[in-house]
Amino acid sequence: MKSRYLLMTIVMIVALALSACSPAALSAAINTAAVPNTAVASSSAPAAAPNTAVAPSSVSATAPNTTSRVPALGSVADMEQTLEQIYAQVNPSVVLIQVVEGQSSSTQGSPFFGNQAPSQPQQALGSGFVWDKDGHIVTNNHVVAGATKISVTFYDGTTVPATVVGTDPDSDLAVVKVNMTADQLQPVTMGDSTQVKVGQLSVAIGNPFGNQNSMAVGFISAIARSLPVDNSNGQGLSYTIPDIIQTDAPINPGNSGGVLTDDQGKVIGVTSAIDSLVRASSGVGFAIPAAIVQKVIPELIKSGHFDHTWLGISGGSLIPELATAMNLKSDQRGALINQVTAGGPAEKAGLHGSDQQITLDGQPASVGGDVIIAIDSQTVKTFDDLVSYLASSTQVNQTVTLTILRNGQQQTLQVTLAARPKSDTQQPQQLQLPQPSNPNRRGNTSGTPWLGIQGLTMSSDIATAMNLPADQGGALIEQVQPGSPAEQAGLQGSTKSVTINGQDVMVGGDVVTAIDHQNVTGMQDLQTVLQQDKVGQKVTLTILRDGKQQAVTVTLAARPSITP
Repeated sequence: MKSRYLLMTIVMIVALALSACSPAALSAAINTAAVPNTAVASSSAPAAAPNTAVAPSSVSATAPNTTSRVPALGSVADMEQTLEQIYAQVNPSVVLIQVVEGQSSSTQGSPFFGNQAPSQPQQALGSGFVWDKDGHIVTNNHVVAGATKISVTFYDGTTVPATVVGTDPDSDLAVVKVNMTADQLQPVTMGDSTQVKVGQLSVAIGNPFGNQNSMAVGFISAIARSLPVDNSNGQGLSYTIPDIIQTDAPINPGNSGGVLTDDQGKVIGVTSAIDSLVRASSGVGFAIPAAIVQKVIPELIKSGHFDHTWLGISGGSLIPELATAMNLKSDQRGALINQVTAGGPAEKAGLHGSDQQITLDGQPASVGGDVIIAIDSQTVKTFDDLVSYLASSTQVNQTVTLTILRNGQQQTLQVTLAARPKSDTQQPQQLQLPQPSNPNRRGNTSGTPWLGIQGLTMSSDIATAMNLPADQGGALIEQVQPGSPAEQAGLQGSTKSVTINGQDVMVGGDVVTAIDHQNVTGMQDLQTVLQQDKVGQKVTLTILRDGKQQAVTVTLAARPSITP
């Protein structure tokens, strides 16, 4: 009997060597950089729906009745039978998506591609799955963003053209539509991602490296992760998707937009990103939870877009060291506000950002802002708790009650939430850099180089507002992340809000005009130069501060990993 169970264990381990998630064409580089918890997440992408969330009957068709679960002490044959049933049930719903991309390629800023703008149209591959009998196909936004032509190939080889119905960069979800009869379409059955637990079986089906209809098996290795996203073309504010499911089922380029199912073949997530230094699965994959999918997709089908609720703050979780520095109990928890966005709901409600700088473990940190400890009587222990609640339980124009600590005193504030600002060229860009492409460049420390700023490309209007020549180029720093290399080097973010073309823009910060004597014309240019550097390397930034040029030396650090 023992040998029987040992054999089953071996089979399970071998099963982990299959494949799984993202859109890569021929030369796509995987960007595995992750922002720290203190990264700007002005509100959130939608989070987990209530525990009662199920797929709307009008949207997802009922799949075959597969109720057998993997037995705890079953035989190898039992395991094989269950996996065969899952594949037979789900595989007909999974499709291969092929796109032709223009210059505004989806490879920019996606979880799997580097931030390199292609000079000519490229082909890319991704995955998707049938949502309903009307021909709607769900995939990742970064699979189809910038596409000029889309085709969908089904498991039986049928290939048809598709058109984009709706996209949402902030949840990295999109819907395309094919013209097929209802009897040719087999929708998936959605599961309840709020009930997912660590240790449960997970199955990923998609098209890794273009290998169609591949299945990978693993386990749920973590829940409630946060996944940073950038709007297409690297423009727009940075946000995080909450309640991300982490799995060790092998996920690789080509399976973005594919499915992650439970042991009943119900879709619990959309495979979307990996954390890896080798441009392939390293056992850390991420899936957008079904609860988010079920909230966003119907709206994309209905109107082509999704309005996320927006509070208008950036911050991080209150840790014991920060609590002590603010004369609070060391066990006090909550979401510490670092900055309040000008003109946002939080500012209108009177919320305060941090106004003091301290040194924590040799690094500067911001303190003194309001600490949110509850929202609508729901306890907030971390910044992610706040992000998750805003996404799952609120709507645009809804008024919420925040319980805060200000100067150690508890009080409540009413905040009316707004719709999250749309992507715009004048909004800050999160600097997420791909893995260095030149191994002969200086430095020898592994990891992704991290500067720790948010900024935007200088324009004539911004230059004029800062009393600079109208043709002044460079990358304007809007925010400096606490504890980042940029903050340690003394780089300064913007402090003044101005209205440009009807939009509030923060100005007055340092303007990076060169790095190691190479001219920098904007944020994309800064990324291109920095991506050739390595962790631990010292670089010299030429900046304009109050109109005067000076040099600042920065030691690049490794980007922090995604944490719950």
